[in-house]
Amino acid sequence: MTTARPTTDLSADEARRIALRAQGFLGTPNRRAGVRGILRHLGAIQLDTISVLARSHELIPYARLGAVGRKTVESAYWKPAAVGAPPARPHAFEYWSHAACILPIEEWPHFAFRRRAYRSRPQWNHELPDGTYDQVIKQLRTEGPLTATELGGAKRTSEWWDWSGTKVAVERALMYGEVVCVERRGWKRVYDLAERAVPEALLHDELDDTECLRRLVRLAGQSLGVGTRADIADYHRLRGEQVDAVIAESGLVPVTVEGWGKPAWADPAALETPPRGRHRTTLLSPFDSLIWERARTERIFGFTHRLEAYVPKQKRVYGYFAMPVLSGGHLVGRVDPAREGRTLVARQVTLDGPKAVPAVVQALIEAASWVDCTNVRVERVDAPDLREPLARELARALG
Repeated sequence: MTTARPTTDLSADEARRIALRAQGFLGTPNRRAGVRGILRHLGAIQLDTISVLARSHELIPYARLGAVGRKTVESAYWKPAAVGAPPARPHAFEYWSHAACILPIEEWPHFAFRRRAYRSRPQWNHELPDGTYDQVIKQLRTEGPLTATELGGAKRTSEWWDWSGTKVAVERALMYGEVVCVERRGWKRVYDLAERAVPEALLHDELDDTECLRRLVRLAGQSLGVGTRADIADYHRLRGEQVDAVIAESGLVPVTVEGWGKPAWADPAALETPPRGRHRTTLLSPFDSLIWERARTERIFGFTHRLEAYVPKQKRVYGYFAMPVLSGGHLVGRVDPAREGRTLVARQVTLDGPKAVPAVVQALIEAASWVDCTNVRVERVDAPDLREPLARELARALG
């Protein structure tokens, strides 16, 4: 079979569909690969403390696979492989990528450049008390995986930033790569020695900085489908000049995209076949990699979005945790959700016209079912003329 010559000029619509397919929203997802398949496909799933419907790392596979059980999601990330000789090895680890992210364990070698940078860092915000680092390593070696609390305490006071010496030490060891986060337990990191948790074949820093960056740029391009220099850099929080140094050898191909105004690169595999298939209709976490880079979201979808959780209440426009609604490959509205008992409450709904009503209702009904809510209540609709059509459609859907 001959491969079609890669397209070098893409329309805005082609770029949007390529991005949707690359992110797992166009076409039929590989359900057999499940949550772990989504993790490998995306390369990074962002963690965040906010939990409204669910935590963001649960919302990411839900948005692509539908109502996969929340316990199934956690187990897929953190339950170690049972195959082979003990000790069991994890499928994933947590590290600093786009932010604090769950990463496939296969990517451990690619972050050697970041571990080296942390080890040579001259200044830190938190002081490391003498002897504490060695004590933490010794305790983990003796007692096995532990949380910061089990190691001797996470904080000195109730202030979130006031870390104990033990917490400073174990976080420093995490950054250095001597310690790895192997799971979250009650939202607390569980730390173990990397030598015990990371498979031996992957436990090395043999890749030089250039090779680490080349691989991460290629993987970012594959996960994005098509992106600008800034898009690709942002995926794993690389610097622009780091991308520039390796992109020619990354395997990505230069393309032009209608209306983008900046050079772009694409995954050649994404250009081989036109992106076709079923579109997902779903609520998106604001931390979803489809939309986590705001300039890219505006460029691709013509949709301006900002997380307002940290904006003073009186200054919020769309709500505390407004979740964009994806339908038909477009962002058609927003829902700011909450839960009251077994009712999913849409505190605020923003609709991009009457055609968005069925999509928003479908997204609300599916999300409610996923989090075991039996009812949906809408409190506010930004367009008053759409409140009644939305209420009718919702009543019909709820039966």
